[in-house]
Amino acid sequence: MKFKDTILQTAAKVLVFIIITFSIYILFAGHNNPGGGFIGGLITSSALLLLYLAFDAQTVFEILPMNFRVVAAIGLLLAFLTGVGALLFDVPFLTQYYEYHHVPLLGKTAISSALIFDLGVYFTVVGTTMTIIQSISEDI
Repeated sequence: MKFKDTILQTAAKVLVFIIITFSIYILFAGHNNPGGGFIGGLITSSALLLLYLAFDAQTVFEILPMNFRVVAAIGLLLAFLTGVGALLFDVPFLTQYYEYHHVPLLGKTAISSALIFDLGVYFTVVGTTMTIIQSISEDI
């Protein structure tokens, strides 16, 4: 059965953009302030859940044709390889490394290995949460 609520669908289109923008901000602010990959991933999953509520599962799959189990596996691999990368430089597992670089429009910016780890956590949380949501929606 396809759910049709024009107000909810219109609002969802706007809100999903705002929520995902906020989740990306939380992701990038996470290594210096509260936030990071886990919270950013949960916020992104809530935006995708809003799409599931506004539209049906088939429509969302047509918009985002991805296997979220693969997304979770890629995120887990990325987070693990960040830790292993530290061992290659003969420092303890998950040791953070950062450098300052000049980025256009942003100026002097710190680039750190914690951001790569947070991206891995972000993908893992989004992939796992969306896999759970899809499994629940298939049972209904």
